[in-house]
Amino acid sequence: MKIVVVGGGVAGLGSALVLARQGHDVTVVERDDTPMPTSADDAFEWDRRGAPQVRHSHAFLARLTGLLRREHADVYEALLAEGATEMRFGDDLPPTITDFQLEPGDDELVMLACRRTTFEWVLRRCALAEGRVSFRTGVGVDGLVTASTSLVDGIPHVAGVRLADGNTVEGDLVVVAAGRRSALSDWLVDAGTAPVYEEVDDTGIVYFSRFYRLREGHDYPPRTGPIGGDLGYLKYGVFVGDNRSFSVTLATPTADDELRKMLADPHVFDECARQLVATAPWLDGRAEPITPDVHVMAGLLNRWRDYVPDGMPVATGVVPVGDAVLCTNPLYGRGCSVAFWGAHLMAQAVAAHPGDPVAIMRAYDTALREEIVPWYRAGVEQDAEARRVAAALLAGEDPDGDTSDPRTFMRSVFREGLLPAIRTDAVVLRAFFRSLNLLAAPDELVKDQEVGARVFAVWQDRENRPPEEPLGPKRRSELLELLPV
Repeated sequence: MKIVVVGGGVAGLGSALVLARQGHDVTVVERDDTPMPTSADDAFEWDRRGAPQVRHSHAFLARLTGLLRREHADVYEALLAEGATEMRFGDDLPPTITDFQLEPGDDELVMLACRRTTFEWVLRRCALAEGRVSFRTGVGVDGLVTASTSLVDGIPHVAGVRLADGNTVEGDLVVVAAGRRSALSDWLVDAGTAPVYEEVDDTGIVYFSRFYRLREGHDYPPRTGPIGGDLGYLKYGVFVGDNRSFSVTLATPTADDELRKMLADPHVFDECARQLVATAPWLDGRAEPITPDVHVMAGLLNRWRDYVPDGMPVATGVVPVGDAVLCTNPLYGRGCSVAFWGAHLMAQAVAAHPGDPVAIMRAYDTALREEIVPWYRAGVEQDAEARRVAAALLAGEDPDGDTSDPRTFMRSVFREGLLPAIRTDAVVLRAFFRSLNLLAAPDELVKDQEVGARVFAVWQDRENRPPEEPLGPKRRSELLELLPV
C-alpha cells in the first residue's frame, strides 16, 4: 500500500518505521522544516514549533524499550550508540532494600535515558534507511482528500491529504499522527462526517522544564533515592537524558497564578529546584543549563476521541495514532511510550486486515480500548484527586481534614504505606515499577493481594517509625519565602 503519515513526531515516525518494515511505501508529511541533524546536540536545536513538548522532560518506559529491543534492535543499538543509556531494574536500588534478587521478567524492566529530540532523530534516520520512507517537511496538511465513491454507504472514504501549499498527496491509507493539537476531527467534519465525540478533562497543571549538562569531571548524583515528589501544591521530577544531559520539570496547579509567573524565570526555577529533595543534588554546581529559558506548557488536557462509535468508523481510509486519538497528562511520562505502542497496534491491524479499511479501524480501536484506554481512565482519576488536593491547599485548607472521606484514607495508604514500602520491600518495588512502565494493567498493583498485604502492613506500622522525611517545604508559603523575588 501507499501510506501517508501526517506528523513526524514519535507516533508518526513509529508508524512510518513499522509500516515500511511491513513492505508499505510511506510518505511522512511534517509541518516543521526540520533538516536532518548530524548529532544529538544538533537535533536538540531542531525548530519544532509544531511540537513544543520536545523541549520538556520525557521518559522512555519499558513498554517502549521492549518493543524496540524485540522488533527494532537496530534502532535500539543506534540510540545507545548516540549516547542514550539503559536504566535497568535492580541497578541503583535504595540501600534500605537488602534482600533483592533478580527474578524472571526483571530483564523486561529497562528504561531508556534519552532526550526526546535524540530519540526522534535516530528514529527518523532509521526510517529513512528503510528506503520505503520519504519525507515532505516544511509544509502542513490542512484537509483530507476524499474519494468520489464510498466503501460503505454514508461513510466518506479518505484517499489522501491536501497540503497547505495547494498540492495533494494520495494514499491507500492516511495515518494522522499530528499530536494533541490535531485538526483531524475538523477535517472529517469538512469531509462530511458527523462531529467526532470527545471526552475532555483538564489535567489541572502547568509544567515547566529546563535542561542541563554535567560539567567536566562531574557525574550524576546517586540514583538510589526519590527522583521526584508531589507536595500537593507542586509536583516535580528529574529525568536523565543522553550525553550527560538531564532535565528538571516542575508543575503547578493551573489556578496558582503567582507561582506560575515566578517559575517562568530561570533564576527562580533553579532556586526552587534547589529547595526540593530529589532535584537539589542535581543543581549543586555539577551542571550548567543548556536551555537558557524555562520552557512552559499550559492548556494540557486529557482527551479521548472516539473515531469508531458503535463499532463503525466515522470514515474509512484514515487512522489516528498517538495524541491525535488519545492524550494524557504528560507529567506521568507515558506519552512517547503510548504513542509508539499505539503505532504498533495500528500496524498490527493493518497487517491482519490487508485491503479492508473497516476491519483495520475496528481491530485497531478494539486494541486501543483494551490496552491503552485503561491508562487514560486511570490518569483522569488521578488528575481529579490531584486537583482536589491542590484546590484545598491553595484555599489554606487541609485536604486530609475529613477523615471519613475514603480519599483521605487512600492518600494516607499511598503516603505512609506504598511510598515507604517501595524503599524497603523488593516485591512492592517490582510491582510498582511494572505498573510505572506500563507492563501491568493500571489496577494490577492494587489488585495484587500479596503486594496489598505488604503495603498495608507498612501502613499499619506507621506510628512505630519516624515520620517520613518531607520531599520539600510542606507548605506553599514556606517555599515562597525561600524563592528570590
